Amino acid sequence: MYTKKLAEKVAIVTGGGQGVGLGIARALATEGASLVLTGRTESKLKQAAEQLSALRPQVLVVPGDTRNRADAVRTVELAVERFGRVDALINNAQSSNPGVPLESVTDDDWSNTLESGLYGTLYFMQAALPQMKAQGRGAIVNFGSRTGIEGLKGFGAYAATKEGIRGLSRVAAREWGLYGITVNVICPAALTPAAEAYLEANPQERTRYLSEIALGRFGDPERDIGRTVAFLCSDDANFITGQTISVDGGQSML
Repeated sequence: MYTKKLAEKVAIVTGGGQGVGLGIARALATEGASLVLTGRTESKLKQAAEQLSALRPQVLVVPGDTRNRADAVRTVELAVERFGRVDALINNAQSSNPGVPLESVTDDDWSNTLESGLYGTLYFMQAALPQMKAQGRGAIVNFGSRTGIEGLKGFGAYAATKEGIRGLSRVAAREWGLYGITVNVICPAALTPAAEAYLEANPQERTRYLSEIALGRFGDPERDIGRTVAFLCSDDANFITGQTISVDGGQSML
């Protein structure tokens, strides 16, 4: 009989109402996790919870903005109040304005991208630390990008944010390892509704993008990205920390 890898575990997913975040939530629920979904749009979170209901997880919806430290603290507090623990934190939420050359990046572009991603990741990590530390175990999965690793044009603020998250994650992996907390980074390439809309409007980009992927297809938010996250949150990954894992079908090879 198959034993679900995340049975009795509780996971917080930021940006869990759509796209990759929702795919991750589905993969975690399939493995038995209880979920705390947070994001800025309550209606999307509630819709996601409805979609997840077929998998029968316990789901707590907490509207909030990753740019606000108080929202991070509140999310963790409500998670502990409802479920009694926090086993996994998935820092997926990120705002950005891609396609802007460096000389045209505005203060608003820069601050919005860094605050939603790098700051938000730090806020949620700090908020979750005391509970994970008390438990003697926790798994944190953050998100990087090949835009930062390879320096892709038009992604200055986004690349800087994602490389900042990778550096932050490595430091946390070293500092928090003695508490039994693992911290890893995924660099994904997945086809989300937003990405699909962009590629439909720019068909030449679809052809170019696919030509770069060794496996010749886009990643699926649940099957490809979500299952990797589920593995990193499971006990099978207890000895993996401080790593950057590209889940992109061979688009980049580290």
